[in-house]
Amino acid sequence: MARRRVLLLSLAFLGSLYYHKAYGIDVYTEKEHVTAREFEEAILSCIYKAKKVTNLRIEWKKVRSSGVSFIYYNRNFVGNFTGRAEMWNSSIRLRNVTRHDAGRYRCEISAATEQGQDAAETEVSLLVLVPPALPVCMVPSSAMSGTVIELRCKENEGVPASNYRWYRNGIALLEKPGSKRGKKGRVSYTMNTVTGTLQFNPVSNNDTGEYYCEAANGIGPPRKCPVKRMQVACCGLGVYYAQTKGYFSKKNSSMEKSSKHSTTQNENDFKHTKSFII
Repeated sequence: MARRRVLLLSLAFLGSLYYHKAYGIDVYTEKEHVTAREFEEAILSCIYKAKKVTNLRIEWKKVRSSGVSFIYYNRNFVGNFTGRAEMWNSSIRLRNVTRHDAGRYRCEISAATEQGQDAAETEVSLLVLVPPALPVCMVPSSAMSGTVIELRCKENEGVPASNYRWYRNGIALLEKPGSKRGKKGRVSYTMNTVTGTLQFNPVSNNDTGEYYCEAANGIGPPRKCPVKRMQVACCGLGVYYAQTKGYFSKKNSSMEKSSKHSTTQNENDFKHTKSFII
């Protein structure tokens, strides 16, 4: 008798599963991960299958770390989706996508069935591709030979994140240069294309030139910062200052006196160059 009761309960449970499958709601998306360029359009897919349902209700929400917020509720779009989104059955066509639209969305569908109230949901992620902004470059105007110098380049708007390349006198610097630079000695710079840094360790007079950085992420054209000149002193700061200011002219009969005088001048004029790493 007990076995018969268990068998009947099992059959009843299986029957309820079949009934739910036949008369419940099945919700899914055709594309879970959607990618769109900024200012173009995106389709957030949500499809449902149901039989013998009434009072069908469709809601869309944006899922954030702080919670969820409605974007489609009571048959109307809300917030900044108003006027630029439309429903395609239960899917959303979003025009003029912006970077602020990126995120995860949830489609929730509920209805009354012969079994009672039933509901199901699915989620879609939206990635908005954004071209790089104009990068900001930090290049010292002067440096002393033999010191460590770091040039920096950064932009924070591109999606995906930008890669960077430095140029000197209009020529791209190699990401992985060879071990030698002709007869002038070993290559002294390291370029990081991910962080945008260009480090000279140490810098030499041969590194004097006009520098700029280029940011690119494959979305839109690359962007480059304005050209900036870096002048590297070939020797001590006092001598460099005297050379650039003309203290070594033909009228000076003693180079030693000129050098001593320029060194005195240099102590005040080059206080800001004690550190050349920016």
